[in-house]
Amino acid sequence: MAKPRKPKPDAEDSKPANSGAVVRHQKLCLSIDTNLRRIYGYTELEIEVPDIGIVGLHAENLGIESVLVEGEPTEFEYYPHNQAADSEKPWASAASSLSSAADAAAAAYVTALEMELMPNFLINCCNKMHIEQINTENNGVQSSAEVKQNVKSVRVNYWVEKMETGIHFEDNVIHTDNQIRRARCWFPCIDDNNQRCCYDLEFTVAHNLVAVSNGSLLYQVLSKDDPPRKTYVYRLDVPVAAQWISLAVGPFEILPDQHNGLISHMCLPPNLPKLRNTVEFFHSAFSDYEQYLDAKFPFGSYKQVFLAPEMAISSSTFGASLSILSSQVLFDEKVIDQTIDTCIKLAFALARQWFGVYITPEAPTDEWLLDGLAGFLTDLFIKKFLGNNEAQYRRYKANCAVCKADDSGATALSSSFACKDLYGTHSIGLNGKIRSWKSVAILQVLEKQMGPDFFKKILQAIISRAQGTTCPVRSLSTKEFRHFANKIGNLERPFLKEFFPRWVGSHGCPVLRMGFSYNKRKNIIELAVLRECTATLDSSVSVPNANPDSENRDGDIGWPGVMTVRVYELDGMSDHPDLPMSGDAWQLLEIACHSKLAARRYQKPKKGSKPDGSDDNGDMPSLDVRSSVDSPLLWIRADPEMEYLAEIHFNQPVQMWINQLEKDEDVVAQAQAIAALESLPEFSPSVVNALNNFLTDSKAFWRVRIEAAFALASTSSEETDLAGLQHLVRFYKSRRFDADIGLPKPNDFRDFPEYFVLEAIPRAIAMVRAADKKSPREAVEFVLQLLKYNDNNGNPYSDVFWLAALVQSVGELEFGQQSIFLLSSLLKRIDRLLQFDRLMPSYNGILTISCIRTLAQIALKLSGFIHLDHVCELIKPFRDFKTIWQVRIEASRALLDLEFNCNGINAALLLFIKYIEEEPSLRGQVKLGVHAMRLCQIRGGSVSNEDIKSTTLVALLQLLESRIAFNNVSLRHYMFSILQVLAGRTPTLYGVPKDKVRRMADVEICNEQKNHFAALVAEIKPAEPPAANPNLLHDNLAIPEASKGVDTVSNSHERKTSVVKIRVKQSGTTSKAEEGDDATVERSQGRHPDADRGATSSVSVDAPQRNSAEAVSISNQNIEEVNSFHDHGSRITASIGSAKIASEGDNFGKELQCTADSSNVAACPRPDNPSSPSIIQDNYIDAEGQKFASLQTLSVSRQDGGSLGTVDSPNRGKEKKKKKKDKEKKKDKEKKRKREDLKGHRDDLEYLEKKRLKKERKHKEKEMAKLLSEAKTPSTTELRGKKEETTSLTKELPGKKEELVAKSATVPLKPSAPPKVVITKSETRTEPTEGTSAPKFRIKIKNKSLNKS
Repeated sequence: MAKPRKPKPDAEDSKPANSGAVVRHQKLCLSIDTNLRRIYGYTELEIEVPDIGIVGLHAENLGIESVLVEGEPTEFEYYPHNQAADSEKPWASAASSLSSAADAAAAAYVTALEMELMPNFLINCCNKMHIEQINTENNGVQSSAEVKQNVKSVRVNYWVEKMETGIHFEDNVIHTDNQIRRARCWFPCIDDNNQRCCYDLEFTVAHNLVAVSNGSLLYQVLSKDDPPRKTYVYRLDVPVAAQWISLAVGPFEILPDQHNGLISHMCLPPNLPKLRNTVEFFHSAFSDYEQYLDAKFPFGSYKQVFLAPEMAISSSTFGASLSILSSQVLFDEKVIDQTIDTCIKLAFALARQWFGVYITPEAPTDEWLLDGLAGFLTDLFIKKFLGNNEAQYRRYKANCAVCKADDSGATALSSSFACKDLYGTHSIGLNGKIRSWKSVAILQVLEKQMGPDFFKKILQAIISRAQGTTCPVRSLSTKEFRHFANKIGNLERPFLKEFFPRWVGSHGCPVLRMGFSYNKRKNIIELAVLRECTATLDSSVSVPNANPDSENRDGDIGWPGVMTVRVYELDGMSDHPDLPMSGDAWQLLEIACHSKLAARRYQKPKKGSKPDGSDDNGDMPSLDVRSSVDSPLLWIRADPEMEYLAEIHFNQPVQMWINQLEKDEDVVAQAQAIAALESLPEFSPSVVNALNNFLTDSKAFWRVRIEAAFALASTSSEETDLAGLQHLVRFYKSRRFDADIGLPKPNDFRDFPEYFVLEAIPRAIAMVRAADKKSPREAVEFVLQLLKYNDNNGNPYSDVFWLAALVQSVGELEFGQQSIFLLSSLLKRIDRLLQFDRLMPSYNGILTISCIRTLAQIALKLSGFIHLDHVCELIKPFRDFKTIWQVRIEASRALLDLEFNCNGINAALLLFIKYIEEEPSLRGQVKLGVHAMRLCQIRGGSVSNEDIKSTTLVALLQLLESRIAFNNVSLRHYMFSILQVLAGRTPTLYGVPKDKVRRMADVEICNEQKNHFAALVAEIKPAEPPAANPNLLHDNLAIPEASKGVDTVSNSHERKTSVVKIRVKQSGTTSKAEEGDDATVERSQGRHPDADRGATSSVSVDAPQRNSAEAVSISNQNIEEVNSFHDHGSRITASIGSAKIASEGDNFGKELQCTADSSNVAACPRPDNPSSPSIIQDNYIDAEGQKFASLQTLSVSRQDGGSLGTVDSPNRGKEKKKKKKDKEKKKDKEKKRKREDLKGHRDDLEYLEKKRLKKERKHKEKEMAKLLSEAKTPSTTELRGKKEETTSLTKELPGKKEELVAKSATVPLKPSAPPKVVITKSETRTEPTEGTSAPKFRIKIKNKSLNKS
């Protein structure tokens, strides 16, 4: 059986104490002034402060007024990531070619995504009370307060500077969006999905506005101001991530649900009638979910707010107990077409509350599971509300789309490689839809395997566990779900062991090519199967999580389980689960038939009646001659229940396909039969008749009947005498024409299935082509007649979608010599509809949109006869910003199409950039980005460097890094995708060449001064590089290793950085007269962590320890000054880890760490003088220097840009002999000093006790080092002896005084002084003395082989 997952509290306890801050509770109080367009207030956070004493939050577009910790003001630092978004960059060199521009785009995009992961709002949570608490400690004893978690209250007073993203102002409406990592743009928080807490929310607005937010509304308070203001107080008791905190403020009309008091619907006043009609069904979906999951809704209430379409960035925005949707999904009782899509969208928003907001993914690799469960729940609603046929048909179409697109690692659901490369962008665009559809399909496959009842019990167990009172678990992982499938679903462990790595951990779907032969003598079916994969050969072989024991042939590792083949015979149907999905790619199966033909059905053939020489064991006859007399087979289906996500190509005779279409009641079987008949090279009368009979069958599912109509249009040709066209026209006239007068009847749409079928007929007729590839004259005249005589009088339903379909069918026509004279009449009808729609706007501008689209299509098809400039002038007025956004965007897309076809892709992209800068709505920008990417994909591989000018590439790159792109996460992704498509690459971050991205990122770092403050956030957020902000220290305070934070960083997000680590540890045999500066030096290149290349090396350097009996007091007032001091391409930072209590006998120990990107040192210029001091060395410190200890971030730069050049000094060979002699002399002096000190302290009991404690601690350290050395990898090597001198940080010159220039952050050691930072840039000269011993350096070089992704 599958092993259960360990309890989560234990897993959390195993983390280092300083792994990062944890928010326990957050309170948000905002005052919103719609007149002045101001948002100001404060937020209070109860935070478990890490030992380092620094809390890192995320904040963007905010003005920080003050920060208080436990009511006392404190220091903070705020670095907006987007402060240089609109800065000019030298993109000219990067835009020299399409490939280089794509590399630059990838580097810029990845850098921006990496920076967003870092906390940029750092708060010092250390105070005087904390220091006094530490000073009260007894020697070697920890107080009870130290054992408790260090929870502090942090209050941030702030205002929102720019309401461009995260939160938006539209007239008197304010609303938020849940874009990726944009909650930080309207309140400070830890914007990470792994950080979840409860919230108290208070919003003060004008008395005539309504503030809607998350959780339950506790009360409202009306102030006595003039004019009065109202405060809405909400409480959210369920811990959620900051992404799910939402707000909507406006003059909303509130519509309580008539059937369920927990549900409230809200919209702007003009949309109230539509809202009332739209949400009539909603209570049924709400109760169905509660019944299926056997639990009450997890939040105290549920609210739906509908805003104007141009306000929202997407059609739906989810929050905890709140969904903000576009009002374009609302419909009145006259609209038919919008009903199905709106119901499904609202049902999915409700399902997302259960899975995604309430139950959250444990890690980024588990997001697919929650997305799939929400889709699965929605599918259950579709089955009950819209019928099983609708659900089956949607699933079949979604599976077909997944099989076509699941060909790369970007669509792997739970691959750590994909999640690491995609940075959360996997939910954007087409890949996001493919992943969602694939997630639902995989869960439905599991449901088929275990049964619907067992799957239902699994979902109930997940919700029950989350709603438990003792220890609720509200996160879900793939591993836990796999365990549930084993324990509750009764699926065997071997099956699950293969299922999840193959379907969830990798990509690719099976492709089956099947054919059969019927053996009359044995009465069996011989089925031949060839199994392939949608993924490429290389990608399918290198599946990261594949089972190595599974059989592999021709690069196909197979899939677990067997597929069922269903055979329909004269005597009935039988299932044969005999087709293995693994093993040999070629399979030959023998399936026994249950029906036997009577002897009378066979006539003994006469001699010579078989001129082809075939015997009784021959194959079944093909084409249309097949009948029940020849064999007992009617038709055969593979995987009839869709138990696999597979692409099946089955080859059977035409008559069997016709049998399947006419006799199989499954909508999937009917759709498969229509697709097979449509793909035939020749169409016989029996095929046309079968399609026509299915079209006219009113009992058949209407979506499949529409497919039959389009199949009839494709079969219509000169060879068949346009029989398909005649059938379509005859069918339409039989339903919609008056037989007496020969004209269309007034519209009557009360039969909804018939309405949908008849609505599709004109477009199908318009797609018929004659021998000259033009539309027959009959087709053009028929469409014109329908437009001319459309009459909606007496019809209770709107005909706007009906007219839009007629207009779009005009765009499908191809005009020839016989029909060109009808074009003017058609254009007059279109113009008349445009004028009518301008006076009386249609629902969502549907009619105007179809007219614009049709005009553009006609202009492109007849560009030789029509001046495109005239068409552009006709369309441009619809881009006026007073028009609704749907019409404006359609006009922009039409103009882009015309520009693309007339002047090429370069001109189209320039026009696209212009439109993006002018478009005010975020959703409109996304639509334009999608369209521009499609234009680039149309060009395909024909795009060359000559087609795209460098100025255009520069403009695209500038737009990628502009504030417009920062405000719109989806647009930024499409800008990146456009540049990738132009270079012939796939529009995804997956598979972006990391070496090129790294080089481009290094060039940016060398050319610009960027303060990434990476060294400050190491132990603040587990996803970032190591941080080193100081903690308040006092007597007997030891500083633990900062490297633990580094390990936590790399383990939590599964990223490895190519680094050189230099650890300087002080040993314990020096006098008190020696006190020098120790620093952790970190050199940051500013790359993203997962850009691995080559091996890494680690160097550990041990230096003597010193005793410190003096207090250290620090703060972080001047971090910004120190951090920002660096040259181009050179950056070295020093930091100290967090503090812990030590016994009296312990020395003042510090571990210092230097991190540099070893594989990229060559990106910056090499220093001419390798011996120049690029890292501070503490070999000799004078007596004055003992008063200072470096506890702050230290930045040291070189004029020539090099920072670690001394490591590979060319003169190191000459230095070895000199340094060896100096080392021996220093050892002799050290021994002599020890003997003298020993004489003076033999009678000192305190000294002897300290010495004893030192020996014990040193012995423990040796044992620990021995254990660590045994646990090291075999690739670890230690260089000792002469090689120790190769890392000398300064060049020693014997006989001369050495000058050390140190720019450092120093702290005076005065016990009586209050906590205060003294950060100075001091220049000290040190001379060697007899009592001073040089530090001992031990160098360890670790080579780590990193996987290249």
